[in-house]
Amino acid sequence: MPDIFSRDKRSQIMSRITGKDTKPEIRVRKYLFLKGFRYRKNDKRYSGKPDIVLPKYRTIIFINGCFWHGHYCKKGKLPETRKNFWKSKIQKNKTRDKKVYATLKKQNWKVIVIWTCQISTNDKFEKLMLKIIERIKT
Repeated sequence: MPDIFSRDKRSQIMSRITGKDTKPEIRVRKYLFLKGFRYRKNDKRYSGKPDIVLPKYRTIIFINGCFWHGHYCKKGKLPETRKNFWKSKIQKNKTRDKKVYATLKKQNWKVIVIWTCQISTNDKFEKLMLKIIERIKT
C-alpha cells in the first residue's frame, strides 16, 4: 500500500519528530520527581546521551520509541514503503543502542530501558514505574 502522504509531506512530518522532551519522557521524569528522585536529563557526558541520569543511584534510564528503536510490538512495525531503507535504519539504531548499553554497564551503571508501549496506559505506567523504582533502589 502506498503512503497516504506525498514524499515532501512525509519528509516534513518526520523532520518534526524530536529526540528529547517527548511526552513519555516528561511523564516518567515528573513521576520520578514526585517520588523524590533527582536526576539529570539528556546529559551529553554519558554514552548515548541518556534521557534520565540518576547519579546517586548509578542508574541511567532510556525511554525508547518503539518504532525508532525496533521494538517487537505493533508500534514498532516498519512502514510498507521503502522497507529496505527503514530496515537498515532501525537495525543501525538497535546496534548502536546495544553498544551504548554495554559501555554504560561496563562503567557500572544500571541501565533501564522503558518502551513507549509499556507506558501507554495509566495502569501499565503505574505498574512499570513501581517496578522501576524498586530496581533503582537495589
